Amino acid sequence: MTPQSPVSVLGEDECWQLLSSVTLGRLVTTVGTRLEIFPVNFVVQRRTVLFRTAEGTKLISALWNDRVLFEADEHNVVGGWSVIVRGEPQLLETPEEIAEAESGQLLSWIATTKRRYVRIRPKEISGRRFVFGSEPEDM
Repeated sequence: MTPQSPVSVLGEDECWQLLSSVTLGRLVTTVGTRLEIFPVNFVVQRRTVLFRTAEGTKLISALWNDRVLFEADEHNVVGGWSVIVRGEPQLLETPEEIAEAESGQLLSWIATTKRRYVRIRPKEISGRRFVFGSEPEDM
């Protein structure tokens, strides 16, 4: 019997399933040469990541870039997982796009007005599952 590997690679379907099970992630963008990271609440809709935001640095930095990273994870006392989406941000503008986004029931967590929907269209998705435990002993 071999011990379970402490790190395993997730398939695409499992990555989307895990992303769909949480509501808080991190958007990574650049502003000029500076990396920025923003916590955002989100939903998965048709294998894309959808979030709402107000006018400001998060929106501008997402839309100035043709590529962004999005990461979400979860853990407990025995293990955890992390999923990364590399993709293109798109500001939703048409009535049809906004209606579809609103059907996702994406509610703001804080009492601010967030009128803009941004969809991250994935180019790549990857994930890892981790099993926590003691460091192996040296042989």
